[in-house]
Amino acid sequence: MKMLMNVDFPHEPFNSLVLEGKAGGIIKKILDDIKPEHSFFTENNGNRSAVLVFDITDSSKIPSYAEPFFLVFKADCHFRIAMTPADLAASGLDQLGKKWL
Repeated sequence: MKMLMNVDFPHEPFNSLVLEGKAGGIIKKILDDIKPEHSFFTENNGNRSAVLVFDITDSSKIPSYAEPFFLVFKADCHFRIAMTPADLAASGLDQLGKKWL
C-alpha cells in the first residue's frame, strides 16, 4: 500500500546546516538509506517541506523513515495512506454506500 510522508523542517537547525554546507548531503544520505519511491521538496506554511512516497509492506519500518528527520532536523513527520484509482475502485465504495444508507 502507498503511504505519503510529509516532512516539515523547522528553520533551525536547517538554516545552520545550510550555512555550514551540510543540509544537502544529509538529505541525500537519509534518502539513500530510506529509499522512498518518490521525493518532492516544497514549501508548507512558510517552512521547507518534503513529500515522500513509500510502498508499505511492513508497518514496523515506519519509524526508520521518520527518525532520521526527527533526530537530525527536529522535523515534524506526518503519515497518510494513499490509494490509486484502482485501489479506490476495488474498495467496494458503492456497496458501502448502499449498506449505510
